[in-house]
Amino acid sequence: MAGGLGSKKVDITWSTEESGLLMAISVKTINFKDGKTRNYQKNLTNRRGDLLMEAVTLHRRFPYSVLAAFFFLDAGAENDGTPKRRSTFLNAHARLKLFTDRSDPAGREEQFERFYLILLEASPNSVSVRPFKVGDPDNEVSLSQMLDEILELVAERNPDFYEFDDGRLIKL
Repeated sequence: MAGGLGSKKVDITWSTEESGLLMAISVKTINFKDGKTRNYQKNLTNRRGDLLMEAVTLHRRFPYSVLAAFFFLDAGAENDGTPKRRSTFLNAHARLKLFTDRSDPAGREEQFERFYLILLEASPNSVSVRPFKVGDPDNEVSLSQMLDEILELVAERNPDFYEFDDGRLIKL
C-alpha cells in the first residue's frame, strides 16, 4: 500500500477507486518467551515502533482511513510478571494506550482508530482468544464487537457511501 512516507505492507486492507484506503488492519504477534528473561517483553518496543510507523505512513496519505491493530500475545504474557515488573500484558496496555482511539481524521497520525491486545492460547487440539481494547485490561471484548466498531467507523468516515446498521455495513 502506498503511503505518505513510502509504501507499507499491511495485513488487511480495503480500498476503492473512488475513496482510496477505507480500512487497514495490522496484525502483530509476540508468541515466544525470551530465553534469557523468560518473559514476552523483548520485542514489545520493536513491535510498537513498527505499528506507529504504519499508522503515520498510512494516515499521512489517507487521513480518513480507519486503521486498526490486532496485537496477539501468547496467553502466558498475562502472568509473566515478577515482584519487580508487571506482566507483559499489563505493560503492553500502558505502552500502547497513547496510540489508540483516534477520533478525528485531523488527529494525530500515529494513533490507530482502534487497537486491540489479544491473548492467544494455541495447542494442537484447541485455540482460545481473549481480546481487549488497549488501555482496558480488565474487560474482554468479542471478535464481533471488534469488527463492528471498525466497520461503524468506516461508515462514519464515509457517510455518502456507507451506513452501519444492526451489525451490517450497507453500501448506499
